[in-house]
Amino acid sequence: MIDALYDQAILQKAREATGAGRLPEPDGSAMIDNPLCGDRVTIDLTLADGKVAKIGHLVRGCVLCEASAALIAEKAVGQAPAVLRGIAAGIRPMLREGAAPPWPELEIFTPVRAVRSRHDCVELPFRALAAALDKAGA
Repeated sequence: MIDALYDQAILQKAREATGAGRLPEPDGSAMIDNPLCGDRVTIDLTLADGKVAKIGHLVRGCVLCEASAALIAEKAVGQAPAVLRGIAAGIRPMLREGAAPPWPELEIFTPVRAVRSRHDCVELPFRALAAALDKAGA
């Protein structure tokens, strides 16, 4: 089961580390942690013309958390905050109820559905994204 969680698509996404690193002057920034496993994610973002212009992240966590944050950084630029809030809200149903992924690229996390204890690893960066949007007033 563990091998399925860390398949090549997830490992590749984590290795790509799109958006890794903090932004120097974000409009919104939020750190969310999971005290049960020790994962910690910080998402920074800037807004321009009502959309996300830049996004950065700092992840201290497992490969699932790293891949999730990298996918957010890859897909969030150019998106309106309302769209991103909808994406973030769709992660839990995708993992827990088998709902369709809000972004097709989130299919890589399908193996995580079977391991409930790892759902938070994928969800944590999305919770940080929503909190960063709140802090940006978006």
